Amino acid sequence: MSSTYDQLLDATIQHLEDLKSRGVRHVAVAPETVRALAQPVSGRDVRPARPPEMPSPKPSGPAAHPCQKAVSAALPAEQPSLLALPGETVPGQAPPLDPQAKAAAFAALRERALVCVKCPHLASSRKTVVFGVGSIDAQLMFVGEAPGADEDEQGEPFVGKAGQLLTRIIQATGLQRADVYIGNILKCRPDTPGQSAGNRKPTTDEMATCIPYLHEQIDLIRPKVLVALGATAVEGLLGKTIGITKLRGTWKTYRGIPLMPTYHPAYLLRNQAMSEKRKVWVDMLAVMEKLSMPISEKQRNYFLKA
Repeated sequence: MSSTYDQLLDATIQHLEDLKSRGVRHVAVAPETVRALAQPVSGRDVRPARPPEMPSPKPSGPAAHPCQKAVSAALPAEQPSLLALPGETVPGQAPPLDPQAKAAAFAALRERALVCVKCPHLASSRKTVVFGVGSIDAQLMFVGEAPGADEDEQGEPFVGKAGQLLTRIIQATGLQRADVYIGNILKCRPDTPGQSAGNRKPTTDEMATCIPYLHEQIDLIRPKVLVALGATAVEGLLGKTIGITKLRGTWKTYRGIPLMPTYHPAYLLRNQAMSEKRKVWVDMLAVMEKLSMPISEKQRNYFLKA
C-alpha cells in the first residue's frame, strides 16, 4: 500500500475525529463520490466528478478496500449518503439487531441511566430516574422535555394530565401507548429549589449531559418516525430556538430519522381551542402517512368545525 494512501487515510481519520470532537454526528458525501468509492479499481486514477469534502482513499489492487465497502450502499442521485463517524452508526444503514442482543443492550442502558449522577443537583432532588416506556421495537417514538412531579413519583414519562392527553392522541391514530416508545430529553425532574410545586425548563447543560442516553435509545429502537413534543424537546434535539409555532408541522431529520415537531400536550390543556387541537392532529396525520398507516375519513376530519 502506498505511502500516499497511508497519509490520506490518516488525514481522513484525523479529520473525522476532529469533527466528532466538535459534536458533528454525520458527514455528507456527494452521490458520485460514493459511487466512485464503491467501484473496484485496477490501476486507474479514481477521482469523483467533483472534489469531496474529505480526501478519498485509493486502493492499490483490484479488490475493494474496506473503506470502499463502508460506503458501497449509494443512495439515489438526489440524496447525499451519510458516513458514520468513528464509533457511530447511521440508523438506516446498520444491519438488523438480534432481538436478544437488542433487549440485553436496552436493559444494560436502563441500568446505567437509573444510577446516573452526572448532574449531582438533579440526582439529589429526584425520586426516580424516568428512563422511558413502550416497545423497543416501536416504529413511532415520542420525545418530551423532562419529567414532572407525577412522572418523578411514578418513574414513567407522561403519566400526568398531559400524558393522559398524549395517550388519547396516540389512541386516535389507531395505536396503543404500548405500541410506541415515549422518552424525554432529560431523565430526571429539573430541581426547583425554594418551590413546593411547579416545573422549570431544563438548562442547556443539563440537556447536553443527559441526551447521550436518548441517543442510545433511538439507535437501539430505530423508530421510523420521531415526534418532538414542544419547544424544549425541539431545542434539545435540533438546537432550534426560533419557536415551536414556526417549526411545528414541518419535517426535520434527526440521526437519519424523519422528525415531526408539534405542540406539547400541556399546551393543549392550556389552550383548548379547536384550531390548536386541529394543528396537532394535522401533524399526527402527517406522521401516520409517513408510517403508511391507514387513515379513515373520520380520522381526517377530527377537530374540524362542523
